[in-house]
Amino acid sequence: MVGKLYEELETRGLIDNCTDPGAVRSMLDGDEPVTTYIGFDCTAKSLHCGSLIPIIALKHLQNAGHRTVAVIGGGTTLVGDPSGKTETRQILNRQEIRQNVEAIREQIGRMIDTEGQKGIWIDNATWLEPLNYVEFLRTIGRHFSINRMLSHESIKIRLEREEGLSFIEFNYQLLQAFDFLRLFQGDSKNIIPPWRCVMQMGGSDQWGNIVAGIELIRREGGGQAYGLTFPLLETASGSKMGKTEAGAVWLEADMTSPYDFYQYWRNTEDADVVRFLKIFTFLPLDEIARAENVKGAKLNPFKEKLAYELTKFVHGEKEADEALSTARSVFGAGAEAGDSLPILSIKSEQLNAGFWIVEAFARSGLAKSNSDARRMIGQGGAYVNGRRVDDIDVKLTADDLEGGQIMLRLGKKKHARIVLEE
Repeated sequence: MVGKLYEELETRGLIDNCTDPGAVRSMLDGDEPVTTYIGFDCTAKSLHCGSLIPIIALKHLQNAGHRTVAVIGGGTTLVGDPSGKTETRQILNRQEIRQNVEAIREQIGRMIDTEGQKGIWIDNATWLEPLNYVEFLRTIGRHFSINRMLSHESIKIRLEREEGLSFIEFNYQLLQAFDFLRLFQGDSKNIIPPWRCVMQMGGSDQWGNIVAGIELIRREGGGQAYGLTFPLLETASGSKMGKTEAGAVWLEADMTSPYDFYQYWRNTEDADVVRFLKIFTFLPLDEIARAENVKGAKLNPFKEKLAYELTKFVHGEKEADEALSTARSVFGAGAEAGDSLPILSIKSEQLNAGFWIVEAFARSGLAKSNSDARRMIGQGGAYVNGRRVDDIDVKLTADDLEGGQIMLRLGKKKHARIVLEE
């Protein structure tokens, strides 16, 4: 066991709130392994950057000798978690959810141990789908106060904005609390691991759900359980983490390529570099401290390190090496993204009228000719601002400008940018 884990998590900025800091500190820093679980939504076939902090936290626990359970919400996704949502989620069918569960299981398993002595994964549909509704209300529902449920922040926000909250979503809290009870107590069907989960972790928007589970365990006579939440991060400029103009930054390679994933982190704002190195990497804190008083271009090696370490964690060392090599060949070691790219300057009138995608790739030099550009676009190798383009009739407009430029990419290693003539 590794001591002072709680202090490590706290120093790295991974702790937002905790139900009993003294007790949790003693457990995490103690000699006996503690079993902790985190639930993962499966409304998509991939997790996105917002799930990285929970996975990294589980990895810290495993590295310290504790045991973890990754609960994939095949059952709760049938209902939908209203936490942090401003509108009702679209309900997926069972086949879509099963496919997502399997994809996310494989994804998480590439980053942490999910099939060994350090940790496992489990689908909560295993115990939620067989539930008898009337019996569930009698045994579990009786412990929940409507008044208290209405006071939870995620519920209050939805009601105050008059955006509506479906009855099925309102029930979500009961199901998540029941998950915690099941994992704390186990059952007679041997579907729960032999380790008793005594702590649940999650994002700060899950605080109400976690506390509800702890209270249910207490009321059912099961004993004392604990909860710990992580901060919901924003960048220094106030942008939501894991979002770009092109949409979410996914952890699956066919949804966000390893290179684009690398570039997302390589383009971290200066003010966020040290904070993100602490949160998103396992680098020693004294090594990270060397970046604290560094400014300007001298921060670039630290940005590169952040991007490389995260890409390696999510996609593996080979993909991280390739992304690093590609970025250096395009931008040069230590350069800012865009500094060394071929530039195509066009008039604003051309862009306002619609600039043909084929002509853009040909004139930028990425393709040898219009016919070569047509062929490459048709083969799915063309990207605009990180988004794949496979329609040769697309026209670029002023709406495609991001930060005053349009980024073009052909394949993995050929890049250019379009800017407006001054």
